[in-house]
Amino acid sequence: QVQLVESGGGFVQAGGSLRLSCVVSGIPFGKNLINAMGWYRQAPGKQRELVALIARGADTTYAESVKGRATISRDSAKNTLYLQMDSLEPEDTAVYYCTLRDGSWRSFWGQGTQVTVSS
Repeated sequence: QVQLVESGGGFVQAGGSLRLSCVVSGIPFGKNLINAMGWYRQAPGKQRELVALIARGADTTYAESVKGRATISRDSAKNTLYLQMDSLEPEDTAVYYCTLRDGSWRSFWGQGTQVTVSS
C-alpha cells in the first residue's frame, strides 16, 4: 500500500523559507517504479495547482509563480521527497500536497500540510 506523509508546513513571515518533506512508503524510489513525483498546492477558494514536478530521469518542472524560489529534490536512501521554498510570499499560503505517479501512472496523494505566510 502506497502512502505519502507530508510534514514541514507552518507559519512563516514573508521573505522566509520552509522545507517540506514527503516520506513515501510502499514503493521504493530506486527501482524505476515511479514515473514522477511532485508537489501541488491549494489555496482557499482556488483550484489545486502544480508547484513542482520531478520525473524519473530527474528532469524538473516548476510553476512560473515559484521559479527561482522553489527547489524540488528527492533522497532515495530515505524514500523522501522535498520542496525547499525561499522568499516566501503571502500568495504562497496554501495546503501543500505531495503526489506520485507509479509505473502504471496511478496517482497517490498525501494528506497535505498547511503553509501560511504572513505579510
